[in-house]
Amino acid sequence: MSKGFTTGVGCRIEAYPDDNQTTLFFGENFQMNDYVHITSMKKVHIGNNVLIASKVYISDCSHGSYAGNQDDSNPNSKPKDRPLYSKPVIIDDNVWIGEFVSILPGVTIGKGSIIGANSVVSKSLPENVIAVGSPAKAIKKFNFEIQQWVKI
Repeated sequence: MSKGFTTGVGCRIEAYPDDNQTTLFFGENFQMNDYVHITSMKKVHIGNNVLIASKVYISDCSHGSYAGNQDDSNPNSKPKDRPLYSKPVIIDDNVWIGEFVSILPGVTIGKGSIIGANSVVSKSLPENVIAVGSPAKAIKKFNFEIQQWVKI
């Protein structure tokens, strides 16, 4: 663990490396609160000074790909028997993730961003935005010239 790591109660951290590579990385001063669940098969990278509220789910993998071009996610098959599929998750420095957020495989959250409560992040987000909703969409961006959050 990196320096400054703190956690709440009931957290679940899973790493399933299929080679000798680091699959799960926590930066310095990383704080996750109660009942956070993080699963990493290939790569989950959480940067420095990241704050995660309670009841957040972060995963780089799923049972099946559901991309429409593969035969590994047939609804007649048992979900637990579908091949695991993985795409990296990167949460950059100074990110704040609100309560009940889900972050799905293949997502990058840019530096300084804020994810509002109950959001589902299914696509990457740029730096310095506030994103909300299901799916999460950026609604504000920090304007460094006037030092304020402005609507997009």
